[in-house]
Amino acid sequence: MTKEAFKTITLDSPIKRGDTEITEITLRRPLGGDLRGLTLIDVSMAKVDALSTLLPRITTPVIHANDVKQMDAADLMDIGLEVADFFTKAKFTAKAAESDATPTE
Repeated sequence: MTKEAFKTITLDSPIKRGDTEITEITLRRPLGGDLRGLTLIDVSMAKVDALSTLLPRITTPVIHANDVKQMDAADLMDIGLEVADFFTKAKFTAKAAESDATPTE
């Protein structure tokens, strides 16, 4: 039972870099080295400063700290939630899916 190593997010408000417009970002599951200098609590709480440091390390195309600071709040929240989901172990995700599928009366 493994979790996805990549997640793709479609932005509501594209990031503009000159003539280029970024409409999708792919996140890679962070490795230990990607988290250097950060606290897991700050990352899992989607704190903007933590995301500004982490996202350039795990995004394709690379989203720079300045891009994060200019990003639409809804897109940043979506990305933050997806990043936080990387920190949930697969066994807990499977249990949650089972309980969601179990009818209750």
